[in-house]
Formats: sequence, C-alpha cells, structure tokens
Amino acid sequence: MAGITRRDEHDTDIATGGAPGPRRGPVVAALMLAMALAALDSTIIATAVPQIVGDLGGFAVFSWLFAGYLLAVTVTLPVYGKLSDTFGRKPILLAGIVLFVAGSLACAGAWDMASLIAFRVLQGLGGGALQGTVQTIAADLYPMKERPKIQARLSSVWAGSAVAGPALGGLLAAYAGWRWIFLVNVPVGALAVWLIVRYFREPARPARTSRPRVDWPGALAIFACGGLLLTGLVQGGVAWPWLSAPSLLLFAGAAVCAAATVVIERRAAEPIIPGWVWRRPTIRAVNLGLGALGLLMVAPTVFLPTYAQAVLGLGPTAAGFVLSAMIVSWPVSAAFSSHVYNRIGIRNCALVGIGVAALVLAAFPLLPYPGAAWQPALLMLALGAALGLFQLPLIFGVQSSVGYGERGTATASILFCRQVGQSLGATLFGAVANAGLSASLANAPAAIRPGLPHDLDAVSRALQKAGTLTADAADYLRRAVATAVGHVYLGAAAAAVLALLALLTLAPRRFPVHADAGTQRERDGGGGGEEDGGGAGDCGSRAGSAEA
Repeated sequence: MAGITRRDEHDTDIATGGAPGPRRGPVVAALMLAMALAALDSTIIATAVPQIVGDLGGFAVFSWLFAGYLLAVTVTLPVYGKLSDTFGRKPILLAGIVLFVAGSLACAGAWDMASLIAFRVLQGLGGGALQGTVQTIAADLYPMKERPKIQARLSSVWAGSAVAGPALGGLLAAYAGWRWIFLVNVPVGALAVWLIVRYFREPARPARTSRPRVDWPGALAIFACGGLLLTGLVQGGVAWPWLSAPSLLLFAGAAVCAAATVVIERRAAEPIIPGWVWRRPTIRAVNLGLGALGLLMVAPTVFLPTYAQAVLGLGPTAAGFVLSAMIVSWPVSAAFSSHVYNRIGIRNCALVGIGVAALVLAAFPLLPYPGAAWQPALLMLALGAALGLFQLPLIFGVQSSVGYGERGTATASILFCRQVGQSLGATLFGAVANAGLSASLANAPAAIRPGLPHDLDAVSRALQKAGTLTADAADYLRRAVATAVGHVYLGAAAAAVLALLALLTLAPRRFPVHADAGTQRERDGGGGGEEDGGGAGDCGSRAGSAEA
C-alpha cells in the first residue's frame, strides 16, 4: 500500500505542481491555449489564401504554406517526444510556444511567398512541440480513469477551431489584412507561456548519474528522411510526374536516410526513436492503427467538401457545415468513451469504433445521386462518433502502458505515425480520385465529350461555372466526381479494415497498465480490467522496462 500512496501523491504533484487541486485549472487552460495555436493554424489560413497570393504572388507554390508546416511538424514530433522525456515537459512546451510565436511574427512580416513559406516552416518547428507535449502533459495531469476530462477539452479546441477558424480567417483577411492572421497568435501564446511559467511545476526528476546525451545524428537522420519522403509525396504528381527523376531521387534518398536512421538509432546510447516503440505489442499495434486512421481521415477532410460543392451544389460555407457534423460528434464520443472502455476494455472499444467507421465509409458510395446535404452529414455524424471510440482510448492505452520517463516518446511515436499516414493518404487517394475522373472523361459519351473539360484542373472550374456546360455535360461531370469520391471512401474503408486487423492480430486483449500510470483499481483490473494478466508489479516492470 505504501507504493500506491506514493503513486497517488505523484499524481497530485504532476497535476497541480504541489498545489491544491483547483489550481490545476490554469495548467489545463494553458494546454488548451497552446493546442489552439496548432489547431487554428491551417483552418484560419485557408480562407485567406486568395488575399495572400494577391499581395505576395507565388500562386504556383502557395500549397507549400501548408505542406511546409506539415513537414516540419511531422519530422519533429519524435524528436520533441524524446527531449521531453529527457529534459522535462515544461522547457520543451515553452520552447515550442516561443518558436511558434516567433514564426508567427516572422510570417506577419513576410515580403514574398518564399519568405512566408520559410517562416511557416519555423512555425512548424514549434508546432511539433505543441502537439506532442500537450498530449503528454495531459496524460501526466490525470490518472487514467479521469483522463477523458482533459481530452474532451482538448478535442473541443480542435472542433471549435475547425468551425471558427475559416470564419475568423476570412474576417481578418477582409477587414484587417491577412497579416493579422499570424499576429493574433502572439497574445494567445504569451498568455499560455505566463500560465505555464506561473502554475505548472513538474515533479522532481530522479538524479542522473551521467549527463543526458541527445542523439543529434539520429535527429538529423529523421529530419532528412521525413523531409525527403514528405516532399516527394506532396510534390509528386503536382510539380512533376510520379515516375520522373525528381520523384525517384527523393524516394531513393528517403530510403537511404531511413536505413541510416536505423543504423544510427541502434548504436545510440539514448536514441530518438528507441526500438521498444516497435517491439512492444501494444505500441506497435497502436502505431499501425493510428497510421491507418491518418490514411482514412483524408476522405472526409479533403474530399467531402469537394463532393458537397461539386455534386450537391453547396457553397463553401454550407459544405463546411457538412464536414462539421463529424467534427462535433468526435469530441462528444471521445468524452464518453471511458464509459465504454471501462466496461469492455480499451481494445474492444477501439475495435467497435473502427468497425463501425469501416461500415460508415463503405456506405458513402451508396448515397443516392444527387441526394440531399443531410445524407452525407448524417454519415459524418456517425463517423465522428465511431472514431471518437477508436482514437482516444488507444492513446490512453499507450500512455498508461509506459512510465513517466517514456511517455513523451510513446505519445510522439503514435502521433508521428498518424501524421505520416495522413500524408500517404493525401497522395494515395489523390491518385485514386484523379484516375477515376480521368477514366470518366476519357469514356464520356461522344455526344457530350466536346463540352467537357479536357484536363483535371478544369473540372472544378467548370462545375463552379456550370452555365458554361450543357445540362447533360454538367450532370455527367457531377456523376463522375461522385464516383471518384466514392472510390476514395472505399479506399478509406479498406484503411479502416487494416486498422481493425492490426488491433485484432497485434494488440493484447488487455492493455498493460504501468505501475505509475493508474490508480489501484485500474492496476487490479477494475474499470475495464486493462491489465496484462500478471499483476500490477509484473505489468509495471514489463511495460516500463528500459529496453534498448
């Protein structure tokens, strides 16, 4: 019982910095503000792209405003995860906020598109620290059975940002100038820094017998590998053909860097990506599952707005509301997921969620044509509810299967896999949609073929100005888009099935709970019995062992 008492006190120290319980509130507020910086980033900029391009030029490369940021976030996630385990969460989160705010100030002063893209990459270097470290601190703040409370709040930040971001970005771009889109980050970041410095105190870390060593060669190898791979995925099929020399060189370079990363990490004393994140069945299964989640999320987030506008004839705002059905139901479902996994276990809860998600995605191509807006919105409502039961319990399960000193690395690992999956999904499903549209244009009836667009870039422009098409041509083109998006959703359903298989074949039936990660009831198998079958001590030593 003495060990259990120390654990409960340790929980309080992390959550409140040694202060009474109510003072935990400012720390949670700081985390929500920090998460808002990352969550608002892309949505608030998207609606201001026309004004930015009109002022700075660079229409041909403006997509790198998003790709450069995504690249920087993705490749830095595992690095920041390891650094937060080595040096503590607080300095890494503060450094991330400062970097993000500095990048925002630089973006506001950009003089051309090249400088704006470079400063967006600087923002992304801070964004990588925000996403991983906020999630890790959230796991430190609350014991497992209470963790849905803070995760529901963080999820609400993403949901609110998805809805409010485009409107706020449009208003600022129209009435204050696009540079204010970046300047609004400054007071938000400053308040988050003040709250963290003032209220957040980490528990005392065990004294080290040697000076901590940072695996900088491994970090550089990860940067190089991720940068080359994501550049090839983003630009392939856009700036140059997939089988052209630039694509082949980028992918070959990424493969060489990946091999070098494996060699470096195996020899490093404290590797950035230690081998145990893939050797432990729990983390390996969740890595693959969330990688598949990143893949399937491309269907609703990228292709649903196109479907709503091109097929249903909705405006951009109304199309956004169709997608918002998923954004609203996801955090609500995630907040209530504890009631499910406390009864049937984390693995079974995630299996139910991803199984329902696969059925919903597979049902999308069956929607009537042209249909009504409420029909895809209803499916997205169900998809968000299903994915809320899938993602959050798995994150909880991984965070609770490791000790405090490994939690940052484990959290960053699963977020990194999700980001990579999203990048792969954008490439893969973009190719699927383009192939479907190309086939439809090539096989169009001879009577309407002269009036159809001759290339894919002209399809959206033609549908936006449907008066330039005959009624038959416009209807054929809308059906072609509906069919192409349907193929994407079938591919997303296949990705959901892959996640289902990964959990069924690789994940343990009962997720292990580390000795310093759960309450006594959780370690004894209560609240869903997420234990590995060997008792608290055995589970803790196994999950938290310092594997090389």
